[in-house]
Amino acid sequence: MSTSRWAAVLPDLAPWRSSRDFRLLFYQGTVTYFGSFMAMIALPLQIKHLTDSPLAVGAMGAVELVPLVVFGLYGGALADAVDRRRMILLTEAALGVLALVLLVNALLPDPLLWPLYVVAAGVSALAGLQRPALDSLMARIVPHDQLTAAAALNGLRYQFGAIVGPALAGLVVAYAGHASAYAVTVVGFLGSVLLCARLSPAPPVEGAERPSLHGIAEGARYAWSRPVLLGTYAVDLAAMFFAFPNTIFPFLADELDAVWALGLMYAAGAVGSLVLGLTSGWVSRVRRHGLLVVFGATVWGLAIAAGGVVPGIWLVLFCLAVAGAGDMLSGLARATIWNQTIPEELRGRLAGIEVLSYSVGPQLGQVRAGTMAGWTGTRPAFWSGGLACVASVAVLAALLPKLISYDADTDEDALRRRAAREAEPSGAQAGTAV
Repeated sequence: MSTSRWAAVLPDLAPWRSSRDFRLLFYQGTVTYFGSFMAMIALPLQIKHLTDSPLAVGAMGAVELVPLVVFGLYGGALADAVDRRRMILLTEAALGVLALVLLVNALLPDPLLWPLYVVAAGVSALAGLQRPALDSLMARIVPHDQLTAAAALNGLRYQFGAIVGPALAGLVVAYAGHASAYAVTVVGFLGSVLLCARLSPAPPVEGAERPSLHGIAEGARYAWSRPVLLGTYAVDLAAMFFAFPNTIFPFLADELDAVWALGLMYAAGAVGSLVLGLTSGWVSRVRRHGLLVVFGATVWGLAIAAGGVVPGIWLVLFCLAVAGAGDMLSGLARATIWNQTIPEELRGRLAGIEVLSYSVGPQLGQVRAGTMAGWTGTRPAFWSGGLACVASVAVLAALLPKLISYDADTDEDALRRRAAREAEPSGAQAGTAV
């Protein structure tokens, strides 16, 4: 393949070259994701070891749900009213403290169950506070025409941690215990805090409102008035609610007599996402991002359904990888629409709604999968959820035709946001200096 053809396929590195803060967040995210995925695997495994109950593991999603909703919305309002760098730094430090609590509990002669749920709720609350600040910062530090490329690079960063973290976590927990996995998480957050401290200040826009219920409601009204935004939220929520079976992976591994592959099951989706990300150069040239949202979510649902019926662990892993590629494609398109269309003064509050759309779904999905697996068995919980995902995405696409017809070159909100970015004085964007 010629050099020009390779360039058309490989990820676009323009955001990496143009923004120092983007590079710092890339490093920070890589470190954080690696440590966080170690804990993400160790925590449900520890609950399983203490209870041997799929319902107890699925209940973790229920415990995380309310803090995520409440603090996600409030975090969005805060992100529009305070320095986003300071908000990211403080929440990252607090997440490190919670990881330390998990480590201390795991080192007890008889680890307790209730601290695991308390920490899960605390992590959910802090993630709800932090994610709007992180997500809304991206549109400020990256030029408008590089937002899709930035989303692809962020996806690669996430998938690196999602592959290495779960794969190693399964081995670490099996051979060194839960405490070792939590120790890696603590060290990861320490490194992440040091990187966050080097970010440029990101103060709110002039005249920003103080956080309030009125401000949150204003953001919600804006989202409700935009069918394209509603479509991105609804499609992702439906896909994750019906087809997020991660919480029952340990039980499927037992049924397949493949406990050794548990870490690979958690990592398989990330492998598919990574392959898509490494060949994502073409996505920067796509203008119909709404169509990509629907297509990617459909691929996700079909692949999860197939994973519930195919025989053998290797076919299951393949299906999970295909699902991950579909999710990555849908995620890139959603992030592009959000960053291309939402005005800066509402970016934090809308990022809070975005956190709910892509986080509440998996939390509810854990509850759904765990509950259904307890009633009908592991396999039916897989394939029925995948089929329900495909059906719900089809219904939403029919009800929200503007999502399918979205075009970045003609959409009024996208054109208005582009004009606002181009009108900014040179150097006004925080962190864009090389």
